[in-house]
Amino acid sequence: MTNHVHLLMTPAASGQVARAMQALGRRYVRYINDRYRRTGTLGKAATKPAWSIAKPACCAATATSNSIRCARRVADAGDYPWSSFASNAPGLSSPLVRPHPSYLTLGTSLLERCQAYRARILQGVAKEELDSIRLYLQRQHAFGSDCFRTAIEAQLQRRAGP
Repeated sequence: MTNHVHLLMTPAASGQVARAMQALGRRYVRYINDRYRRTGTLGKAATKPAWSIAKPACCAATATSNSIRCARRVADAGDYPWSSFASNAPGLSSPLVRPHPSYLTLGTSLLERCQAYRARILQGVAKEELDSIRLYLQRQHAFGSDCFRTAIEAQLQRRAGP
């Protein structure tokens, strides 16, 4: 994946993801401008938020397997240095990766969670589910159950699904 990244982020407080993306964008623009001796902005931002409280395991499996499925960068998800799989699958701590609350429900012990996580990720994502995720991202809709979308629509006061 040399042309995009997937960031699965769960903020501890409101606005943290927006601030993180803003900071990332500023640093990226500075890097490109310094490297190519240019000035100014880089154009339209290409971020696509996907709200998904209802299906975090599916989103994690999609993003994690993307380095294998699409980019064909590695043969195994654990070999991709930018993937959280390298931390979550063996249960290693990382300053960049904090286990999602749904990860903690996969088992009562670290070993159980690691085994369940590996099994879910290695199971992959069904083509229909992958197509659904892509469609929701393209339309910038919330990905989840009808109940989840209704809650998001009430909070944002705008349509969040088909």
